[in-house]
Amino acid sequence: MTGDYIRDPAEIYRRSFAQVRAEAELDGLPAELVPAAVRIVHACGMPEVVADLAYAPEVADAASSALAAGAPVIVDCRMLASGLIKERLTANEVICTLNEPEVPGLAEAGQTTRSAAAVELWRPHLEGAVVAIGNAPTALFRLLEVLADGAPKPAAILGFPVGFVGARESKQALAEGDHNVPFLTLLGRRGGSAMAAAAVNALAGD
Repeated sequence: MTGDYIRDPAEIYRRSFAQVRAEAELDGLPAELVPAAVRIVHACGMPEVVADLAYAPEVADAASSALAAGAPVIVDCRMLASGLIKERLTANEVICTLNEPEVPGLAEAGQTTRSAAAVELWRPHLEGAVVAIGNAPTALFRLLEVLADGAPKPAAILGFPVGFVGARESKQALAEGDHNVPFLTLLGRRGGSAMAAAAVNALAGD
């Protein structure tokens, strides 16, 4: 029984993405955003998430152009960084500040999470960067706060925090905010590092 399964990697890849395109409702998306949507669906196995994608129409062009020009990719956790296809980001520094030694002190001083405190260390790298958040709603909330306070604007925000506390609200704030930064997000509780990495990988050249 267990011996009858597909072993060829290329065939698995081909069938997987063919099935995603067959099952997901992609017709309403801008053509340049379809590769990101396909990879997001592939990352989670749920074609229905396409209906909950929210985005600025220019986000695919903004993120792709920034990545092609060598912009840094700022991420909120190592899991997301590990999911990036490095061959597509050879000219891009991947920045994750979560485990920097000053972060616990910043979190204690600000009475906040380490993920939110780590955003304080993003400031020197924000201008023109692609920011991807795949774990912590507090990181996305704090990013929006520092942008409102006048921090340099990234080229794009890919917001996919996941969970039951703050995930829905942080992504709604991203979608409805007046930050003037192109964005892509998945409304509601669903998200995660795999989806955020999938979006970056697609926009880095699918």
